[in-house]
Amino acid sequence: MIPRLLVLLVILSACQSESKKVNVQLDHMHTSESQVFQGFSFLGDSLFTQVDSVSQKAQLEKLQLAEQAYEDEQTLEHLIWIGRREAYLGRHDLAIKTFSKAIKDFPTAYEPLRHRGHRYISIRKLDEAIIDFEKAARLMEGLPIQIEEDGLPNALNIPLSSVQFNVWYHLGLAHYLKGDFEKALAAYQQCMQVSDNDDLIVATLDWYYMTLVKLDRMEEAKQAISIVREDMEIIENDAYFRRILMYQGKISPSDLMTTNKASDEQRLQYVTQGYGLGNHYLALGDTLMAKSIFQHVLETGYWSAFGYIASEMELAKLE
Repeated sequence: MIPRLLVLLVILSACQSESKKVNVQLDHMHTSESQVFQGFSFLGDSLFTQVDSVSQKAQLEKLQLAEQAYEDEQTLEHLIWIGRREAYLGRHDLAIKTFSKAIKDFPTAYEPLRHRGHRYISIRKLDEAIIDFEKAARLMEGLPIQIEEDGLPNALNIPLSSVQFNVWYHLGLAHYLKGDFEKALAAYQQCMQVSDNDDLIVATLDWYYMTLVKLDRMEEAKQAISIVREDMEIIENDAYFRRILMYQGKISPSDLMTTNKASDEQRLQYVTQGYGLGNHYLALGDTLMAKSIFQHVLETGYWSAFGYIASEMELAKLE
């Protein structure tokens, strides 16, 4: 049994105030600070996360259950769930350590590489992410599609993606964020082959379209999204779906940003829509409008979201 990477001492007494934060203790460090450093943004800003025992009580309890399950049975699946729960709390540093242990203990498994690569993207370590995804792709080659259980289920509680999809999708994103659009395109082409429902199709096609636009291959970009129809059955990727409808001219840019960025429930939608819209204006040559939208995305503070990271990347290039 390994020492727990994360011991969250949650004081949930009746007198606890809303401002009470979780004390986080690692196996090698103790801190009483509410904010924990995670990395640097593409603009050079420090990225911090904090765990709140009130608002994140449910996630803390799920992490404790994941830790207990691993203590009872030290399987790859249980270890991965500890890392995933840590990541959902914003502790990407701890999640990366957990996935690293899984990679060491289960060297032929591609699943922990998929998850560690994802969290490397979160903290802007793109080269490390690419190495993980490329190794995962080699290990999973020729194996059956493996459905990936959702940690944050959609409205219908139906898992939609596979580990294979997530490896190619995130590999494409890592290359895209580095500005290596040819390699991003190749990854998204692989991703399309395992995008087997409408939600995955629109998610992949959106980034595929934007990659082709970056390569100034507009006709190919338009042709790629021509398969998207307004009657597609979308369960969770409505933001990508609406972005594509905007690219097709079926909805206006003003209709895209109707979500409330101040709402916790709608922030991710706002960030996702925002990057797509900003990038649309950037492709049209309207740099001022694009920069304004990217800045609005950054004002949400949702720094682990892909739309935020991409907006940050664009602003760094435009400075």
